[in-house]
Amino acid sequence: MSNSIFEELQWRGMVYDKTDGVQDLLAREKVTVYNGFDVTADSLHVGHIVPLVALARMQRFGHNPIALAGGGTTMVGDPSGKTSERTLMSLEAIQANTEAIKVQLAHFLDFETKINPARVLNNADWLASLNLIEFMRDIAKNFTVNYMLAKDSVRTRLEREEGLSFTEFTYMLLQSYDFLYLYDHYGCRLQTGGSEQWGNITAGVELVRRMRGEQAFGMVYPLITKADGTKFGKTESGAVWLDPKRTSPYRFYQFWLNTEDKDVVNYLKYFTFLEHQTIEDLAAAVVEHPEAREAQRRLASVMTQTMHGETALARAEQASQALFGGDISGLSAAEISDIFSDVPSCELSKTQLEGDGLPVADLLVSAGVAKSKGEARRSLQEGGIYINNRRVSDPNPSATLTDLLEGQFIVLRKGKKNYTLVKVIG
Repeated sequence: MSNSIFEELQWRGMVYDKTDGVQDLLAREKVTVYNGFDVTADSLHVGHIVPLVALARMQRFGHNPIALAGGGTTMVGDPSGKTSERTLMSLEAIQANTEAIKVQLAHFLDFETKINPARVLNNADWLASLNLIEFMRDIAKNFTVNYMLAKDSVRTRLEREEGLSFTEFTYMLLQSYDFLYLYDHYGCRLQTGGSEQWGNITAGVELVRRMRGEQAFGMVYPLITKADGTKFGKTESGAVWLDPKRTSPYRFYQFWLNTEDKDVVNYLKYFTFLEHQTIEDLAAAVVEHPEAREAQRRLASVMTQTMHGETALARAEQASQALFGGDISGLSAAEISDIFSDVPSCELSKTQLEGDGLPVADLLVSAGVAKSKGEARRSLQEGGIYINNRRVSDPNPSATLTDLLEGQFIVLRKGKKNYTLVKVIG
């Protein structure tokens, strides 16, 4: 670990931009730092892990972290990094999302330590009660329209045909007021966020200077992209969420396991607390033995354990092995459905498995694994057919109710990895 949090973040490639004096500030004193999180959904996604882990690193270096849930600002909508206006949400939905996200923050931040415990605050607590006339007179007067138009988040949207609503235009004022409020009530002097937040953060720094005559600071992290330039955290099925109901631990594990060689070392630096030497050793393994995917397996293991715990990690690893001939018997119905969601599937009536059952040769043809009974028998004779990842050795086998997994499935495999999921109904 580095001597200071700034050096640590620099080594990990996390410092994209900063206001003057941030490095000296972090080296000479323990500061209160905050990072805001929008609450437009009832779960954070993997893109939020960058600022979350950075806050946790700050805490480990003795600084005081505040995770600010945007219960108030979400009612307006942040235009930063958006090509169109967000759909405005109801107050009830925002409150429910805020409570759900608070739980996820605890996976990364320490709220129990007596030295520098993390705080979770909700900016609705002060924004919702603001008096409009007083806000315009006391806060908005500190910003010129020209100053606000110069910000990238505003200028980019104004260049588009649909433009920018006045509601979104004022978002910068509200986030600036957040910084002032946290400065006044918690002694917060540093705001962090993604690079798209630079304009909002520097506006807050300016507001503290104008209204309090004091220096506040800002620092932003880089926008994480894949080596091919595509957006991090997106898959064919959509965003990768931290809530296991939205993205299962198995899918979460697979997301990290599928990281490209070109990205994995950076991801180890950004997202994990692994020490420098460990990451350098894994980087060497990527070069020397890329086929082993040691770095990817370590990344997937660390991230899944951090977010979902040891038990979920063990089940995710077991589930991952299922596609390579591993044990399936202990998996739940939901896990089986999740693991084999992308393989060919068919339906089978439960009555066909009753009594003596259904000849496996017939099952293979019905499931499309074999084109004919003759082809099915040859595959069975050659030992290339597996039921629930167990090789079929009986010369005249039948599938029965005892072969059902969780009373619902039979997993057929031909050869090493040609799977078909049989869904048993009725």
